Amino acid sequence: MAFQRTLPLILLTLTCIVAAGIFIALFNKKSTTNYQPCRLPEYVIDSFVLVKGGGFIQGKDAVYPEEGPPQKVFVSSFKLQTTEVTNKQFAKFVAQTGYVTDAEKGTGSAQFLESETPWITSSWWSLDSGATWKTPDGAGSNLEGRALHPVVHVTLNDARAYAEWAGGRIPTEIEWEYAASLGLFDPLEPESGMQAPDGTPRANVWTGTFPDNNTEEDGFTGTAPVGCFEQNLIGAYDMIGNVWEWTESRYGKANPRFTIKGGSFLCGSNYCRRYRASARQGMEQDFSTVHIGFRIAKKIAK
Repeated sequence: MAFQRTLPLILLTLTCIVAAGIFIALFNKKSTTNYQPCRLPEYVIDSFVLVKGGGFIQGKDAVYPEEGPPQKVFVSSFKLQTTEVTNKQFAKFVAQTGYVTDAEKGTGSAQFLESETPWITSSWWSLDSGATWKTPDGAGSNLEGRALHPVVHVTLNDARAYAEWAGGRIPTEIEWEYAASLGLFDPLEPESGMQAPDGTPRANVWTGTFPDNNTEEDGFTGTAPVGCFEQNLIGAYDMIGNVWEWTESRYGKANPRFTIKGGSFLCGSNYCRRYRASARQGMEQDFSTVHIGFRIAKKIAK
């Protein structure tokens, strides 16, 4: 089965997403979620922002080789979902269509877990057969208190199905990066979407030293409800941090992988550092994890 053959590569990719392969100290803090209410009105969650077309430098201020080289591109106007798709929104889709996600078909999904051998980076990840969008912590868990958290454990296939049902599509990598770049609070500071100049958190990322110490300075150690942090300059929430987001753009040519953008709650300043608009990683379209979600785009009505 293709999924089983590529699993070792996928788990290695997940390790690269959250780490640069540096020696790990002790992983003595389990990742849990602080269910801090954020009170974002649901009409905002259901809304879209207008992203006006224009040119920009894709891959600007690259940190890792795969982010460059910089190139000037033009993007046509489109609409982008204001927030990441939530559990509540995805549940409505499932209720109306009977859709069954890839993880629910028996493949399970990847969890980031406490490891007894933290110096072996691949041991951070485990394929959990009981992890699905509606049982995010594994068999027996549920979505209580997480209706407005971003849906996770969804593959690109699942995201596409939702987008079609919702009358939209998955944005391309260029569209996503363009929107995130326009939204930066300071275009001269690539990490301004993650924190303010005084250090105030603007996104849900790993605060402290990854992976042995999460200070919870931003209020969370796992996913956060959408909209807990300030809107970016185009009016969108959580384009940086919280969860990685699927795009409809291929990642490289050797494997059937697609690009994910934005970083997640597992990105820290000493590891990953992919909480930037230009950051990117690749993932198989039929694989899901605890830190990948999505938002959708729509065409401008004529």
